[in-house]
Amino acid sequence: MRRPLIASVAAVAAALYLGGAPAAATTGELDRRELKQSLNAVHAAGMHGIYAQARDGRREWAGASGVADVETRRPVRPGMRHRIGSITKTFVAVAVLQQVERGRIALDAPVARYLPDLIPGERGQKVTIRTLLNHTSGISDHVAGAFPSLLEGSPKSLDDNRFRTFAPEELVKLGLAAPSYGEPGAQPGSYSNTNYVIAGLVLRKVTGMSPEDYITRHVIRKAGLRETAFPRSPYIREAHSKAYENMYGWIDPPRDYSVYDMSWAGVAGNLVSTMDDLNSFYRSLLRGELIGQASLAQMRTTVKVAVAGFAMDYGLGLYPLDLPCGRFWGHDGGVFGMGTQSLISEDGRRQVSFGMNLMKYQRFDDNGQMLPNDIDPALGSFLLKASCGTDAVLKSAQTTFPLLPTSR
Repeated sequence: MRRPLIASVAAVAAALYLGGAPAAATTGELDRRELKQSLNAVHAAGMHGIYAQARDGRREWAGASGVADVETRRPVRPGMRHRIGSITKTFVAVAVLQQVERGRIALDAPVARYLPDLIPGERGQKVTIRTLLNHTSGISDHVAGAFPSLLEGSPKSLDDNRFRTFAPEELVKLGLAAPSYGEPGAQPGSYSNTNYVIAGLVLRKVTGMSPEDYITRHVIRKAGLRETAFPRSPYIREAHSKAYENMYGWIDPPRDYSVYDMSWAGVAGNLVSTMDDLNSFYRSLLRGELIGQASLAQMRTTVKVAVAGFAMDYGLGLYPLDLPCGRFWGHDGGVFGMGTQSLISEDGRRQVSFGMNLMKYQRFDDNGQMLPNDIDPALGSFLLKASCGTDAVLKSAQTTFPLLPTSR
């Protein structure tokens, strides 16, 4: 019952993976007309609303298609605020590595060195900071414990918890109480939001600041981001879309969860941002403006991590995606009703970020296999055009991409 717990933006990423070595990093120019038509196709396929920004060096394009509110038909706009989910993990990893560079945190030190009472017994000596950031700690995800009705095929706990505030220590207890996925450091690891909640508590301990305050001062502001912030209430104050959750057909019609207490995600996934800010953040990261090159190399050192039965390469808050035009780095994020993807080419020239406002729209057959739908291939086509150009889509037209219900 792992599939229904959290959203599946990475299905699109998996759909784009061609296998083998990546091609040389060459891309076609941004075709504004093609990109807009491609976004329109995603909306026509069933996505309520989608907004995006693509960059090619100094050239930029931004677009949107669809509605932010299915009742009023208010349109989506490219600069809308958006809950970016687990893309927050990249921000956390950068913050931790800043402290590594200052000598306050050691990547291979046990969590017990910093928080001796958080993880009981010998386990606290085995789980290291690195295993938290690359999801090889063996610690389970807390989301099932926070939303128990999902294990019973019911979305009831989504509504029950709309205004509930979870303390980070409570989330950690839920993750630790669930069966372990294996020994710390063993591969494949298992993707777990609890790992990053613990990383946030380590940040709090060594900096004397809340992780949200530290990341705001030393990551968000350092990157020059103006539209990125941790929520201080269940509400998104600036212009934003509604967030429609379908929960694989359990919620029909999809319900709006744009007003929600995001403490259930903690610093594993509670940031609000824009597509422009996300592109600026990853560009600043790859340019070495937030951490040094040695730390960036650590972020890009990957291990195998299991997500819903699919093994992917994962670094420290960052993962690679090999496309027809080369290797990209980034992350995706999914919360109830909102999904996000942000990718940057290895040379830092080409970027694409998009947000969408309908989640877990897929369906499964009686054997648990995902049924074909029109949204995923339309999203895949858009991402290929935005990252590699129209030619890449044409060359890949005969390829069947596996769609996997991975989750962030």
